[in-house]
Amino acid sequence: MRILVCNDDGIYSPGIAALAEVASEFGTVRIVAPNVEQSAMGHAITASRPLSYRETPIKGFSAYRVNGTPADCVALGAHQWDKVDLVVSGCNLGLNIGNSIWHSGTLAAAKQAALLGLRGIAFSAPSGLDDFTGLKPWMRRVLEVLAPANELPLVNVNLPKDPRGIIWTRVSVRHYDGLIVPTQDPLGRELFWFSVKPLEGADEGTDRWAIEQRWVSITPLRLDLTDESLLAECREQRPMDESVAAVVSPPVSSPE
Repeated sequence: MRILVCNDDGIYSPGIAALAEVASEFGTVRIVAPNVEQSAMGHAITASRPLSYRETPIKGFSAYRVNGTPADCVALGAHQWDKVDLVVSGCNLGLNIGNSIWHSGTLAAAKQAALLGLRGIAFSAPSGLDDFTGLKPWMRRVLEVLAPANELPLVNVNLPKDPRGIIWTRVSVRHYDGLIVPTQDPLGRELFWFSVKPLEGADEGTDRWAIEQRWVSITPLRLDLTDESLLAECREQRPMDESVAAVVSPPVSSPE
């Protein structure tokens, strides 16, 4: 199995070295990661300039650094290394649970893999870690389950500092106050801090709840964000008028 390892913390992060070490037990590993930190970049891609791909050996692994985003790294890494079987991203220095999956560069790398028809698994852990020794056995246990699971194209994994076990979860969805904190720079010019305060707690069975209970959280995801039940309701209760429907659904020509 060929396993491409990426992250958003940068190629010199201790998290990517730990994940690559564990992944090497399941196949041949190649690291392709940003040359600098790209946290919270989401699924940004670089379309305005060319990208570099520079060899940078990391702890005995074949590794390359890219002057781009996590999604760039997966796209370029898959192009440069034919027949990649699995992409693992992380292990991120900071949890990616709940709403944070929308802007996570770590998860974006795994999503890019899924978009390319590959499988992607994102790993994240609490911020502040510099020693992943205690989490490596849990990464291994997760990969024992997910590496052969071809039916799971995209999975998000979060590890607490001291896990008690592993459970399947759903994404935690909660609202925030969207707090804006004004401040000034040394010259008196106005600046703003963006901060958030959650308005609800975490529901049982969600990734956030699992982390709070010290469970390793495994959440299967999908690329299609369509709300199927709401779509059916809209079609039933808010049908389009004929002119709109005609634009959306061109008439079928009658046979000659």
